[in-house]
Amino acid sequence: MERKIVIWLLATVLLTTLSPAEAQQPKKIPRIGYLSATSPSAEPARTDAFRQGLRELGYIEGQNIVIEWRSAEGKLDRLPDLADELVRLKVDVIFVRSTAAVQTAKNATTTVPIVSVSGDPVGLGLVTSLARPGGNITGLANLTPELAGKRLELLKEVIPQVSRVAVLWYPDTPSAAFRVRETEAASPSLGIKLQLVEVREANDFELAFSAMKKERAGALVPLRGTLIVNHLKRIAELAAKNRLPAMYDDREFTEAGGLMSYGTMLADLDRRAATYIDKILKGAKPADLPVEQPKKFEFIVNLKAAKLIGLTISPNVLARADKVIR
Repeated sequence: MERKIVIWLLATVLLTTLSPAEAQQPKKIPRIGYLSATSPSAEPARTDAFRQGLRELGYIEGQNIVIEWRSAEGKLDRLPDLADELVRLKVDVIFVRSTAAVQTAKNATTTVPIVSVSGDPVGLGLVTSLARPGGNITGLANLTPELAGKRLELLKEVIPQVSRVAVLWYPDTPSAAFRVRETEAASPSLGIKLQLVEVREANDFELAFSAMKKERAGALVPLRGTLIVNHLKRIAELAAKNRLPAMYDDREFTEAGGLMSYGTMLADLDRRAATYIDKILKGAKPADLPVEQPKKFEFIVNLKAAKLIGLTISPNVLARADKVIR
């Protein structure tokens, strides 16, 4: 009898020291929805950077945070179902890594906070302004108007005689029109005429390079897009096969065998996106978190690729590169 009384007293003391909420349920583990148009394996550095950003803030996947990974694997028509699935799972925040993905997430929910790394949020109507987004979307922009001109300038410096440049683009990517427009705006002052070459499916790449050769393109500028990112290694191989110097917009292309790249440090943006997620999980509203514009850019040169096409790159250009692949 005495033993039963002691147990009853201990249980009573324990329950009275807990708040009603603590007594009824364990602490909720935050859940992040990750939505991407391309496969995380296509750009592993960006996926790793996102995880690193979370770790730096004390979030360890599988311990104090859950990440629901969803990728369309380059098939944009899959995005709506994946976005709806994340909403049904009642995730606390959705992180999106492309313009196509953020537009789909916006259509799927007006209440779940969305953190985006994407092209031109204002121009695409995703937010009302960079300073005050005004809805359930915030994050980081990965484009500025100056980027297109800078790429062409560097290309012209490496190949001074170039006058005709092929622009490989995937029109189904929402930011494609912005990228084409800015490239077209920058070309006349450099004495460059552009040849726009569309690709809509994987089988189009061989035909695209045949069209470039037929029009005597002297160089190539592929514009970032879902299909192009998913086939970055193939594009680099075709450029080498056709002895076509190419300027890409991401380091993933040069690391996959491309000649040169100049652009935003996307992995850094993915890492920084974790700070937005942290603030939202702590109660901040996306409408009150300003969208950041890119601040870090990098120029990378692949000398192995240059050797394959018989191109010599001057020491002055190499000295300005942030990284040289030898």
